Amino acid sequence: MSRIGKKAIPIPRGIKISVSGQTVQVEGPVGKLSWTHRPEVTVRVDAAANAVLVERSSQERLARSLHGLTRSIIANMIQGCLNGYSKSLEIYGVGYGVQAQGPKIALSIGMSHPVLFDLPAGLEVEVKVPQARGETEPARFTVSGPDKQLVGEFAARFRRARPPEPYKGKGVRYVGERVRRKVGKAFTGTAGG
Repeated sequence: MSRIGKKAIPIPRGIKISVSGQTVQVEGPVGKLSWTHRPEVTVRVDAAANAVLVERSSQERLARSLHGLTRSIIANMIQGCLNGYSKSLEIYGVGYGVQAQGPKIALSIGMSHPVLFDLPAGLEVEVKVPQARGETEPARFTVSGPDKQLVGEFAARFRRARPPEPYKGKGVRYVGERVRRKVGKAFTGTAGG
């Protein structure tokens, strides 16, 4: 039996959850999410215990692996609809920046044109530009929403547009991410000959 899968998921106050067939719908103060699970597992709401239970139909390898996965995804949906998820990023580099232009986000990351991203439905991007921006103060922005996978995937797309390079550290990185720096070429200053 999966240790994660057999744990009941408590339903907090303010969350409405319904299961119809293989579709699980969760609604809360932050948003509304829907997900269709695989037929190898069953999901039911226990009203007496005020919890969601995930059970598997057989002991096959696929059913065992989907048991804990399904429980984790539903727990993340409940947490996301209750509190939401967020990822904070920062941009280092002279002239680098970020702008919100309606449903698009524009990154200025040292290319001849701004890199545009379409904002998916259900996500928000909050841009925090520092008051007196110096070379050491990065532009920061936060991606937030109820869907944990969508928030992480969208933040990773930003980082992939210009990953931090190891010599000067310029690029997009997560807040608190440590970039291993390399030493550049040493200049001796003597002419050969």
